[in-house]
Amino acid sequence: MECCLAQVRDVTGALLSGAHANLANLRVRGWSVDSRTTNPGDLFFAIQGERLDGNVFASAALARGAVSAVVNEPVSFDNAPVLLVGDTVQALQSTAHWARRTWGRPVVAITGSAGKTSTKDIVAEILGVRFRVGKTAGNLNNHIGLPLSLLRIPNDAEIGVVEIGMNHAGEIRRLCRVCEPQVGVVTNVGYAHIEFFDSIEGIAAAKRELVESLPPGGTAVLSADDERVRTFKTAHAGRSITYGVSPCAEIRAKKLESNSAGSRFTVNGIHFQTRLTGRHSVSNILAGLAVAIVFGIDLNDLTETVAQLSAPKMRGERHVWQNVTVLNDSYNSNPEAARSMLDVLRDEPAQRRIAVLGEMLELGHMAENLHREVGAYAAHSGVDVLIGVRGASRFLVEEGRRAGLADSAALFFETPELAGEFLRHSVRPGDAVLFKGSRGTRIELALAAMEG
Repeated sequence: MECCLAQVRDVTGALLSGAHANLANLRVRGWSVDSRTTNPGDLFFAIQGERLDGNVFASAALARGAVSAVVNEPVSFDNAPVLLVGDTVQALQSTAHWARRTWGRPVVAITGSAGKTSTKDIVAEILGVRFRVGKTAGNLNNHIGLPLSLLRIPNDAEIGVVEIGMNHAGEIRRLCRVCEPQVGVVTNVGYAHIEFFDSIEGIAAAKRELVESLPPGGTAVLSADDERVRTFKTAHAGRSITYGVSPCAEIRAKKLESNSAGSRFTVNGIHFQTRLTGRHSVSNILAGLAVAIVFGIDLNDLTETVAQLSAPKMRGERHVWQNVTVLNDSYNSNPEAARSMLDVLRDEPAQRRIAVLGEMLELGHMAENLHREVGAYAAHSGVDVLIGVRGASRFLVEEGRRAGLADSAALFFETPELAGEFLRHSVRPGDAVLFKGSRGTRIELALAAMEG
């Protein structure tokens, strides 16, 4: 979205310093919180984080052509106006909320313990059959990323599709006040971020905040395959649509067949096929079909779009290296997502199936038990070699051995690079190798080391 700088000053109540140009004539064409990627015409927000103070980089952003900087400490810069506020994060959120209301079109918000980024991309692709869609780039879904996503929706977009993440109670509710969604999609409730909650019921209550924040005329799109999410339909007075493979789902996949090439299924008698692998991908597609129905799109018009869907980078990507099938799902991980990708690996035709699983973070006091559960699941899913990388993943290796894997087939490495070096000398033509781990483990480095 574009606006003039005077509007941002009025919305944020900022004090003006630096060069006193006519702010009504200064056009903001982009939005930035990183001076390294600031473009000419951007408005730079100086965010104070745990490690870095954005005020220090305001001058660099202005030197790169930013039209102005929003700071909470005085910055001397003679060639551009500077907006001084008390809290730059609040200023960013206030500006985004104002822009969202000024733009005034429907917003679809998506949350869940797993699959929300992939679902967001699928929803945007499907809605794009009929509408101009603006969406969250990557997974910018927190208190800074969400407002940036809203501000970056093009002025001519007819629908916005955003992702909402959280790791504490109340965060989703606060972000909903910023983006004011008309449609809320909840994919599932799992143990991601359990470190910050007393129980999974606390996580469920936090996810339910999205549905509770919908207006009376809004629509909740809920997974019928998650027993906790199914109950969210009571959380608001408006319409709810359920999706999944469960018999109680309104948008239900029937005649589902999945293999290493993708899946086939029918919805309301309409045949769909997708190159995306795994039942979790089918679930994400069903969420997109449910949102399409909310906006009046005929499912018959979506078969080709679904057939052309492809996996985003490091999220279920598949390629072949030296006759070894590589499943790269290394962007992030949690117990539910790990089991979903182990199912994909299980269905892969291969001489040996090798799972390279990095530590799953933010599991707190449940980290050992949850890693052990994934290790047992891997062994029972037909994994031939189980490799754990870093930290608590040693527990999934231990449990894999306890579940029947030989010591030589269940290995732990302290770094992804060491795991990759081992793989480079041990993988064979015909093997299939899955790479998955939390973002902090950087499990993609194991893949890079293997391929050398």
